[in-house]
Amino acid sequence: MIKSELRIFFTAVMFLTRLPVPAFTDHSQDYLEKSTRYFPLIGWITGAISALTFIIFSKYIGTDIAILASIIAGILTTGALHEDGFADVCDAFGGGWTKEKILLIMKDSRLGTFGVIGLICVLGAKFLLLKELPTFMPDLSSPTTNVLFNYRYFLLIVIAAHSISRLMSVLTINLFDYVTDPDTSKSKPVTSRKPTAGIIVVACVFGLLPLTLLDWHFLFCLIPVMYAGYQLACYFKKWIGGYTGDCLGAIQQVSELTFYLCAIIVWKYFP
Repeated sequence: MIKSELRIFFTAVMFLTRLPVPAFTDHSQDYLEKSTRYFPLIGWITGAISALTFIIFSKYIGTDIAILASIIAGILTTGALHEDGFADVCDAFGGGWTKEKILLIMKDSRLGTFGVIGLICVLGAKFLLLKELPTFMPDLSSPTTNVLFNYRYFLLIVIAAHSISRLMSVLTINLFDYVTDPDTSKSKPVTSRKPTAGIIVVACVFGLLPLTLLDWHFLFCLIPVMYAGYQLACYFKKWIGGYTGDCLGAIQQVSELTFYLCAIIVWKYFP
């Protein structure tokens, strides 16, 4: 039982990141389908890597370089999986006016004007939001010698943003239909069947758990995050009848940015 769960977990790590996994991990469709329960937990890992990178660079170099290093660390960890999906969605929905044209553009590996503009916007927004977050960290007014303790709120917010945004992808898989040619899609194994109730419950626990370590006001962030993710998924359904793997990447990126924005508002108006 434990070995099976570990294999499912490492399958999720293999699918969503570039991190090394044990040799027994493979591309088994059965394990990939079950691995969605751990998608938010992978958010803990990517969020922790990004936040710790920021803390280290901020201590020894400076805030702006630390934010840039944090973003790069997250991209290297995931192999730009979600950013690539967001860019493809921008190209497809920006340049296609029919379902067939949108799906055709989305499969094109080349990056177009809409994709470039989209990446600039999403990375620029992420940089500015992350730059704003530490200014609301209360412990920085009287810091201790423990850097992790000083930045614990920042660390938890980044981890929460990564985990909840990946939970939105799992919920999208559960609520909407997968479109495009399943035989040529790398997302086929995790989208060929709807997640079970047990998988959804586990994903929700991992996705929401970081919020329990923050002030209760941060629960308000869930409302706009879920609204933004759901409306984006509805937009995809309107145009192509459901979602693709690239659409999930776009939902993750938008949900992450929305959470950062809401966290800043909470810090500012609910001290």
